[in-house]
Amino acid sequence: MIKVSDYIIQYLEKLGVAHMFMLPGGGAMHLNDSLGRSQKIQYVVCLHEQACAIAAEAYARVTNKPGLLMVTTGPGGTNAITGVAAAYVESTPMVVLSGQVKLADQIRGQGVRQQGMQELDIISIVKPVTKYAAMVTEPETIKYHLDKALYRATSGRKGPVWLDIPLDIQASMVDETELAGWEPWQGADAQTDGIGYGQAGAQKQEIRKKGLEKQALQVIDCLNASERPVLLAGNGIRLSDGIEVFEELVSCLQIPVLTTWNGIDLIEDSHPLFFGRPGGMGQRYANFMQQNSDFFLSIGARMNLLQTGYNFDGFAREAVKVMVDIDGNELKKINVRPQIPICADAKEFMELLLMHKDKIQRKDRSGWAAYGNRMKEKYPIVQKAHWEQEGYANTYALLDAITEQMEENDIYVSGSSGTCIDISMQVFRVKKGQRVFATKGLASMGFGVPATIGACLAGNGRRTVCVNGDGGFQMNIQELETIRRLGLPIKIFVLNNQGYAQIHATQKNIFQGHYVACDESSHLTLSPISGVAAAYGLKTAQIRNNGEVREKVREVLAYEGPVVCEVLVPMELCALPKQVSYKRADGQMESLPLEYMNPMLPEEELRENMLVGMYQMDC
Repeated sequence: MIKVSDYIIQYLEKLGVAHMFMLPGGGAMHLNDSLGRSQKIQYVVCLHEQACAIAAEAYARVTNKPGLLMVTTGPGGTNAITGVAAAYVESTPMVVLSGQVKLADQIRGQGVRQQGMQELDIISIVKPVTKYAAMVTEPETIKYHLDKALYRATSGRKGPVWLDIPLDIQASMVDETELAGWEPWQGADAQTDGIGYGQAGAQKQEIRKKGLEKQALQVIDCLNASERPVLLAGNGIRLSDGIEVFEELVSCLQIPVLTTWNGIDLIEDSHPLFFGRPGGMGQRYANFMQQNSDFFLSIGARMNLLQTGYNFDGFAREAVKVMVDIDGNELKKINVRPQIPICADAKEFMELLLMHKDKIQRKDRSGWAAYGNRMKEKYPIVQKAHWEQEGYANTYALLDAITEQMEENDIYVSGSSGTCIDISMQVFRVKKGQRVFATKGLASMGFGVPATIGACLAGNGRRTVCVNGDGGFQMNIQELETIRRLGLPIKIFVLNNQGYAQIHATQKNIFQGHYVACDESSHLTLSPISGVAAAYGLKTAQIRNNGEVREKVREVLAYEGPVVCEVLVPMELCALPKQVSYKRADGQMESLPLEYMNPMLPEEELRENMLVGMYQMDC
């Protein structure tokens, strides 16, 4: 016989995940105790459940294994939702265990709002942001729920799952030899992430594979006919465990490669076939490659609005567009409109292309590559003016120095939103073996600090660097204590502009400078960064201007322990280039295609760069 809570932990130990993030509570007391007795899973105590969830999500991004999270009932669960929702949007596998009051203390149809202490129907709340969520109401079903949850988390389009365990269920004894499990072929669940099992399922699988192979050959034919092809690589490649296959495919195809923000570290910047990261806040030269392509192959990228821009007709308008995604719903979005939509796992489809590599023609596309290199040289992101700014440090100069001095196999985590993520994704130059990521989907403030904790632990203590805004830094500032306690080699650069720069810029441009809750003059204040970090016992540093940037960055990166470095930056600094809009003849605003970016190029220069011709505006 074994206690249910012990069985759960022993089950999770088999996943090979070394850490579980948690914050204890009475509603999870047996789960807490069992985790504390584990010899294979180290529990990591953060100081807020949101931080626990974010750390678990970041951990999963680095390991490509499920992140593990344990919280108590009521506010323990609700506090964790932000991190879980981010995992859902970003397709990150996570397993969440929450404590719950005893079955006898629950509402259970009485029509009242609460009966047990801290009781809350957390399952109803989290179902929209999880792939599977259930309360375990019978001890003998624990293996069934764990099997089902783990399958859902790691199959198909990956994501978080949540099991709510009442106290009396946690404490119950079961005979583990008699526990019934769950298999994907059981009941209606067989259709959730698969296509069925048994003889009928095998036939469906065979038909599906033949259909995919036919599509792969169609893609090869379109590629062979193209003169200006590009491959856009997204994070679905990593989620499918397809990194090695992707590298082989790049070598085989020999066509320009672009990446999404979530796929930023799939290929190093020095690779001769890499031509940048396009999008509404992307690199100008990458947008020119994308917009001038005649064949556009997207693999493992969900193609959100930041990626395609808001002018759907103008997106890669002369290209045959192929989109490969494991989620069929993503293929139907109005902003993409692929001529060849392919519902498949990224690795699976790349392997099919390679299986027919003998049919891929080696064409001389040197002129296309030369065009891309000219655009790179002509439109660098970091410019001389960024380094010449006086009085403050320039964020472009800071990121230039950081990416220059970071080494292979280091980890970089961008802050959540605003200029820190935009400039990070524009400037960062990926080296071999580096892991680089941000929270692109939910973009929640407070991501940076706990994410560095999860990433650093997942990377076995590799040096982990984060650039965070002062607003986001404040939201989970309590986790500086967690960093100190664990002694992690984390370097946090905090952009101090004493406010919310992106909100400030929006209110300046759209509301004519009527500021609300974005700086001290509009009733927002933030605590002193260096003083707070020092109070937590961490080494601090400060960068006051561009003249100090390179040397201070070198000192911070060289320090063995954790460091918080305050960087004084101007409120008015905006991330550029970015997609622009214009006013139509009817007075409505409309976005221009992605080749149009602020600051606007002279029309003659733009015309020279556009191989497919100019976009016709309704002026």
